[in-house]
Amino acid sequence: MREMFEKGAYVVYPGHGVGIIEDVKDIKVNGEDQKAYVLRPLKSKTTLIIPVKSARAVGMREVIKSSEADQILELLSKEEEFNNNNLSQPWNQRFRQYTERLNSGSAFEVAKVLNELHLLRNYKKLSFGEKKLMETALRLLAQELAVAKQAEEQEIRKEIQERLP
Repeated sequence: MREMFEKGAYVVYPGHGVGIIEDVKDIKVNGEDQKAYVLRPLKSKTTLIIPVKSARAVGMREVIKSSEADQILELLSKEEEFNNNNLSQPWNQRFRQYTERLNSGSAFEVAKVLNELHLLRNYKKLSFGEKKLMETALRLLAQELAVAKQAEEQEIRKEIQERLP
């Protein structure tokens, strides 16, 4: 089986953000030998073991390119019409939808969630959970854009916050 990612590669694992593949090793799962990635998320002491054959299915992917990072920053600069449907939904329904989008693994979806939550707070007070989601979206996005643009995460975080409408 051909390996998708090599040792030392930076990848994105939904919900955890950017990580580095520390090793590709053989493991046994239900008595079956498989190759697995040993992934260490950045700024975390945890280690994830992800079977190679299920990595794509769980949303593991390469870090976006610098040009895509620029597109995301442009997206954040646009003040889009706020969707009033979000206001009429109960907070727990919005929370569930935002969580699903954050876990999709798409940097563009993470940026949209961040933008929507930022706009939503102009209309109403965010729930504790929504505030945590907004911080998670900012952290995930800043981390990936910093790796993509080979920049410091704090600089990218500041740029993201400056661009939000």
